[in-house]
Amino acid sequence: MPLKRAPTHSLPSAFTLLKSEFNDFLCATIGDENNHAALTLLSVLSRQGVDPWLEAAKLNRLPRVTATQRLTALIERLPNGGWAKGDEAPIAARLVALLPRRAARQQRTSTVAGIRSLVAHQMPWRRIGIISLSIAFGASLIAVGLLLVRFP
Repeated sequence: MPLKRAPTHSLPSAFTLLKSEFNDFLCATIGDENNHAALTLLSVLSRQGVDPWLEAAKLNRLPRVTATQRLTALIERLPNGGWAKGDEAPIAARLVALLPRRAARQQRTSTVAGIRSLVAHQMPWRRIGIISLSIAFGASLIAVGLLLVRFP
């Protein structure tokens, strides 16, 4: 009898640690915990129930100043941080600098292209749906009209 293998599922490349463009950012240390163990951003985000790769992608799409403010707020919420009060903003700025840089024009172009693609794919289905509903509505009106003619 052949052995059954468990199904193997692989994550998209954006979510695999070895191929992630966010490795430097996520694996960077924020500081030391009280037990002197290094605390990484990956660990912090995971502990807070946040998907680290999605959060990194969100921060990467924000302007650097906004991303730094958001990350500063996240670091300030950490209990028992091994850093001095007020060091959160410089830590966040150092971490945000590790995010991969993307040209604003390239991001805008890909966003516009994505919207155009979405609209192009959805529009034919909307038209078909509207036409189908119109035909169904017209057919029901004709049926009601025929019934009224036969049974006044």
